[in-house]
Amino acid sequence: MLRYLTAGESHGPMLTAILEGIPANLSLVAEEINLDLGRRQRGYGRGGRMRIEKDEANIVGGVRHGLTMGGPIAILITNRDWENWKRTMDSKAVGIEADPKEPVTRPRPGHADLAGALKYEQRDIRNVLERASARETAARVAVGAVCKRLLREFDIEVFSHVTEIGGIVAKVDGLSFAQSRDRAEDSEVRCADAEAGEAMMRKIDEARKRGTSLGGVFEVVALNLPVGLGSYVHWDRKLDGRLAQAVMSIQAIKGVEIGLGFEGAKRFGFETHDEIFYEDGRFVRKTNRAGGLEGGMSNGQPIVVRGAMKPISTQYAPMASVDLLTKEPFKASIERSDICSVPAAGVIGEAVVAFEIARALREKFGGDSLEEMIRNYRGYLASLHDR
Repeated sequence: MLRYLTAGESHGPMLTAILEGIPANLSLVAEEINLDLGRRQRGYGRGGRMRIEKDEANIVGGVRHGLTMGGPIAILITNRDWENWKRTMDSKAVGIEADPKEPVTRPRPGHADLAGALKYEQRDIRNVLERASARETAARVAVGAVCKRLLREFDIEVFSHVTEIGGIVAKVDGLSFAQSRDRAEDSEVRCADAEAGEAMMRKIDEARKRGTSLGGVFEVVALNLPVGLGSYVHWDRKLDGRLAQAVMSIQAIKGVEIGLGFEGAKRFGFETHDEIFYEDGRFVRKTNRAGGLEGGMSNGQPIVVRGAMKPISTQYAPMASVDLLTKEPFKASIERSDICSVPAAGVIGEAVVAFEIARALREKFGGDSLEEMIRNYRGYLASLHDR
């Protein structure tokens, strides 16, 4: 019931997103989307591209007078850097001789360059890197912002914070979710631990001086979900599996864990599972080691998902590679890049998690209009109290 597509290249004229399945009568304005687009662009360690772009959403379909109409929502995000790349990326120019830039033939280790060029039979790696670029995630953040807007109608909140960069781990035990959220928004690296955040920035400075990059870990939290989103009856309806795939689909993500994740594999069972109690007419847990998901379904606890991001592939001190055409050894080509994108990756993580939760919510409660969906949701909550 909810799906999206993105289109566009890193240095093309624009990025496009089409989101289908949002019910009618949801209040939506571009400024709400722009808030998250701006958050994605910030963060200590970002590259020069962020000084060029000022991402803004232009809603060109599916919304009238500030309300969704029930049809697909189309969003455009203009690439300002297009002005500097017109002749290279112009779809109307025919033939490589029209391009003032030399073809890219030196694949970067760790990027989609080589595998993509071989798969799609390309002699110019630019045809790969333009689409494989993390610039595409701006469109996904726009989609996620719309989904967050829908989730707010059901008092569901999604936020993120950085827990590790370059081996420096934040100490967030004892902080409430609200404290983690608010402190992260005030941090240049989106870290709730101020002391760790300062150390992370020093590590990023060190990486910049060495011509290399840094990865890390971000955590996405979703609050106030009802019990029963997702399903155990089919593998592709399991919400934890869908969340893991969504986070893993973000460029440069190499690992995903939910709740205790890999730590749970080291513990005894009684240290891993969440005991169940019944208090004040409802089932409750006093721990959340499962990260809000059991049997592929939400269990009413906060959903906690973490993504591990590798260091960005582009190195300003290039690594060894082999020319795609001549097969001669070279140092890999350099595209303008970030030193560290983990803070931005957390915002992107929010977007993909929000989409999957919104999709599960739409599957569970349906409705062509927001009003119908809310009625179905309230009826379900009321029925839970009768059981």
